[in-house]
Formats: sequence, structure tokens, C-alpha cells
Amino acid sequence: MVFTADERSQFRIHGYVAKPHFFSERETTALQMEITRLMDVGALRNVATDGDGETHSTKLRNLQLCPMYNHSTMFRALPFHPTVVSAISELIGDPFILHLDQVFLKPGGDGMGTNWHQDNAYFKIRDPLKGTAMWVAVHDATIANGTIRVVPESYKTAYGHDRDPYSDHHIRCYPPEEQAKTIELEAGGALFFCYGTAHCTGQNKTDKERAGIAFHFLHTDYAQKDLIEDGRDYRPYVTGPHATGGKAEYGIHVEGAWENEVEKALAG
Repeated sequence: MVFTADERSQFRIHGYVAKPHFFSERETTALQMEITRLMDVGALRNVATDGDGETHSTKLRNLQLCPMYNHSTMFRALPFHPTVVSAISELIGDPFILHLDQVFLKPGGDGMGTNWHQDNAYFKIRDPLKGTAMWVAVHDATIANGTIRVVPESYKTAYGHDRDPYSDHHIRCYPPEEQAKTIELEAGGALFFCYGTAHCTGQNKTDKERAGIAFHFLHTDYAQKDLIEDGRDYRPYVTGPHATGGKAEYGIHVEGAWENEVEKALAG
């Protein structure tokens, strides 16, 4: 088991659970190198705006890539990592799909955070505990560089969301921030939070970049037809009778490729 009984209980009751050192030091180094590669090829774009939701800021940056799978064979293979599969199975049950994958990078000094929101405001599944994000600290995530914050048990309330004027596509809400918990994680640590957990990240006030990668997983019983378009796009079944190790969705079997992808990244 990846989680203890107490950790699984925390997820069910509070809507989140942190797991330090989820990835090994070697795997974490490979993740960092892959993010650097994606930055070098210009795959990430600035989604921060000047307050009108349209004009991209020249003073603040919130760099995003969504999805990642078609830019990175490493990130395409990561959801099939055996430890990841076990962790998600323990939290939301089987069978499940990969719903979404993305990265946010906050450059040092002008790295802007992402405002408060609940993922279920986008996805609207009937039980927010049946979908979970896995947010991985690619670099050490601290208060100073704007690590993630969550509001415990906020999944019990569907907050009203408005268009976020400081992003070109996000929405935001206003949960009780005084109840928020700040989650600091060393690089390689992971935070799992259900679709209804209100969360945000802050500004990076350090001189070093900080990235977080997020994979969203959804129990297939809650993937209503209008949530996933025909052809399933890049949303593979990870477990269950329809799972093919990515073959059906990607045209190539990627289950079991994680170790080779780590070696490839480390080799440069």
C-alpha cells in the first residue's frame, strides 16, 4: 500500500493528503531535466494577464503547458508508473482514467501564482471525492516560492466561480482563506487533493524557478459522456477492463516505459 490507513482517511475526510518523497531522487532529477527541456523548446506559454483576462502581462509570468503528453514521452508514461497507479487506486478506486495533465512554472522573481479555484467547477462530477489531482513538486515548494495551499473539507461546498481577470482562461473562487493549509514539499513530493478541494499557489518571490506538474485522475463511473469527447482524446484508461497501457489512445503501448524514460532524460 502506498498510503497508511490514516492517510487514506485524511483524504476522505479533509479532501487532501501529502506524500513527501513520492518520487525517488533519481526520478526527481529526471523530472527537473524534462521540465528544462520543455522550457528550452518553448513549450510553455504565459497565461498571466494584466487584469482584463486578455492582455498578456509583461511584468508577471505564470507559465503553463496543458496537455503535456504530446510534448513529452516521459510525462505520457508517468501515469502508468506502478506507484502512481497504486496510489490513485487507493484514493478513488478502480477503474480510473487519466483526465488531464499539465505543468505550471513560476519563474524566479516575476512568477505569478494561480488564484483559488476548485477543479470540480470545471469538471462538475457528482462526487468530487471520485476525482483526484496529483500535484508533484518538481523543485522544492516553499512559502517563499509560492507553494500550493488547500482549504480542508472545502469539497463539501461548491463555491461560486467567476472569470479570473489575471489569467487568459482560468476561473476563481473565494473560499475561507483563514482555514487554508500551506503545503511545503521537497522536490519529488506529491500532494493529492480531490476535485472539490479549493486550492491556489502564490507568487514566487525567490530568484529560482519553481515548477509543479499536475495529473488529474477520474473514476470511470464518474466520467459522464459529455465530460469526455468521442475518441477519448488523450485520456487513457489506466486500470480496468478497457485499459490497454495507452495503446488504444496513443497508438503505442506506454505502460512500463517509465524507467526507460527516466534513463533517457538523465542521459540528456
